[in-house]
Amino acid sequence: MTACAIESGTTTGDDGPAEPEPEPGPDGPAGAVAEAGPPEGAPEPEALGASGSGAEADAPAETVLPPFTLTADGAYGARLTAAPVPGADTAWYAERWTLDGPEPYAVPLPTDQPEEAEAQVVPLSDGRVLIRRRVAERHTFSLLYPTGPGTGELLLGAVERDALTLLPPSPDGASAYALAVGTYSTELWRVAGGAAGPEHLADLPGRCSGGVWLDRAGRLLALDREPAGGGPVKTVAVDLGRGAETTPLLQIAPDSDDRLLLADPDSGLLLIRSDAPGQDRLGWGVLGSRLPVRFPECLRLPDCSVVPFAVQPGQTLMPESCAVALRIDGAAGSWIGLWRPSGRRLHQLAAPGGWLAGSGVWSRDGVLGLPYADGDTACAVALLEMPEETEPACDVSGKQPSAPSVNPPVCTPVPLGQAPLMGRTAPD
Repeated sequence: MTACAIESGTTTGDDGPAEPEPEPGPDGPAGAVAEAGPPEGAPEPEALGASGSGAEADAPAETVLPPFTLTADGAYGARLTAAPVPGADTAWYAERWTLDGPEPYAVPLPTDQPEEAEAQVVPLSDGRVLIRRRVAERHTFSLLYPTGPGTGELLLGAVERDALTLLPPSPDGASAYALAVGTYSTELWRVAGGAAGPEHLADLPGRCSGGVWLDRAGRLLALDREPAGGGPVKTVAVDLGRGAETTPLLQIAPDSDDRLLLADPDSGLLLIRSDAPGQDRLGWGVLGSRLPVRFPECLRLPDCSVVPFAVQPGQTLMPESCAVALRIDGAAGSWIGLWRPSGRRLHQLAAPGGWLAGSGVWSRDGVLGLPYADGDTACAVALLEMPEETEPACDVSGKQPSAPSVNPPVCTPVPLGQAPLMGRTAPD
């Protein structure tokens, strides 16, 4: 077992010194990156099985609710969808998407009673869908699966808590976990994949949220923890193979709120949100690296929310080369951002109509699949490729991509805790 950590600290600035920055205009910094929406005429992604000819999109697609959840490998997806019932309230039911075949297709999983809108669904790697339902203070868990013309249901058990939230799907494809946040501590539950029904695993000190998997075995889970008495939020690593042993993972500055948004187990790339630079910023670092966390200027879009949702896998020990997909929300709607740490710009593209916003998966070859459902298509995947970088990275050594050309003030580096990661060599 190899212990790895990244050396924290901050570096802020633009994406490279190749050219002087243009003067800011009345609406904000000038340049190639639009701030309020995707570029006009951005090509629509190619739909899976389509001819490949792109059409122009004049506006970004609208956000589609409810949320869509993908397995860690992107083979299956699940969501709640609405059945049109004239003259009645919305009738929700679970729906499973199969995405790893030659053509995507959706399977409805209705039961005898419509689902509540607050129910949560998580797909498993065997094609079943875990559903959490709330009845008063009881949270029940069942596995749904297609059986002939109907839907089979296997009841797993229930947990009696005021509030309980499912975590993102485990990389092992068979387990599912949930958090029950209390005043002083957070309960960690395994609600599927255990020996017999929901299983209480640990009481974690503080109020925990988030949930990012750090390995492909479903053993190491990162959570954002706020101390019970209040204080800055810091990310901790929970080792499920050691009785939910908890160790510090991310601390950029003593008083900063540092949250882990996304991690790639192959390369060690971490996508981080922190207010250590003086305001809330999106940055990146590498697990095990001694270099500080960097906060590229190109990821800072005024009046927009920018959230990463997928990282290209398979780039072993090459974090700067990973393609990252980001969801951008602004006054004009939602659209797609594509970025690499080694690049100097954020590429903004229109999302396909009916995109299940915030969902998608990269292939190892760098093709991004975006699930969508519009009025004409009930289940489809649009394909995007990472655009070629037309401008060089800021540092030919590759050690400081997305860093500024001058030395800005930085926070004093604070070493991270030793995260018990296996199978990776800590980078320099």
